[in-house]
Amino acid sequence: MSARLSALWAWLRAMLRPPRTLKVTRTGRTYLVVTLGVGLGALNTGNNLLYLVLGLLLSMVVVSGVLSERCLRYLSVRRLGSESAFAGEPFAYRWALTRQQGHAFALTLAEVDTPLTGEGRVGYLRAGAEHVVRADLTAPRRGPCSLSGVRVTTTWPLGLFAKTRVFELEGTLLVFPRRGYACQLPGEALQGPFGDAHSPRRNDGTGDVAGLRELGPTEDARRVHWRKSAAVGKLLKVEREREERRTYLLTVEAHLTGEALERRCEEVAALSHELLESGHEVGLETPGERLRPAAGSAQQRRILRALAWVGFEQLRQEEEAAA
Repeated sequence: MSARLSALWAWLRAMLRPPRTLKVTRTGRTYLVVTLGVGLGALNTGNNLLYLVLGLLLSMVVVSGVLSERCLRYLSVRRLGSESAFAGEPFAYRWALTRQQGHAFALTLAEVDTPLTGEGRVGYLRAGAEHVVRADLTAPRRGPCSLSGVRVTTTWPLGLFAKTRVFELEGTLLVFPRRGYACQLPGEALQGPFGDAHSPRRNDGTGDVAGLRELGPTEDARRVHWRKSAAVGKLLKVEREREERRTYLLTVEAHLTGEALERRCEEVAALSHELLESGHEVGLETPGERLRPAAGSAQQRRILRALAWVGFEQLRQEEEAAA
């Protein structure tokens, strides 16, 4: 039911929105005041020169409107989005802008009807070429951000008016938790170090070089140090320290709401980053999802996506059902 209401509201908003909007800039307000003064002077004095200047000023307003309209025609916008968007800090966001014919100048792009702040600019756009416009946007909070359209604005040619056209583009931007420092320890590991716990320096691993010894008859020949082996006349194997790796399971409690939930998501994101950077395996358990422990940058991204959806499980189910 809520999905139908949101779709109906989006349709009504699109129908009631004018195809173009016009806003007078600061320079334009000064220009209009001067034009009004010249017009009053022409009416009071009957001076033909003032009438000529008034006609010139008014014609520039018409020319500005016609040229700005030509800039916004024949445009097509494609949203490229962002690879990683974290709450509370600027992130790179991109659109692909194309013009079928003619040229466009002084264009500004931004997302419409969203809490995102920031905009991208392009000075000149030629016909037939796709131009990628980059912007530094900022999202105030974590979670999915619904996108309804892209606003394209131009102030060309004189900067008197800012004419805007909105392109309807539905989408969702997933904003990760705010990056910070963890104030709590990760807790006990599910699995301790591999091998003997009392031996912090173990061989046959992938860490630093611990030494050389003669290669055994059944050992892997890929660890042979060929230069040293040629010098002594026998096969020598490189021994490396085995790095410690533990397994952790981080949780986001179901009873948390509001600021407590936001803070917990930020702490879990910081803890997972520190543990994964140290080579450990990290899993995550949230009220709506459970991730198996794993290591690497791919696991870090899976954890961030899961944390971004915490508290928005119903919206996620609706989007998956619609897809």
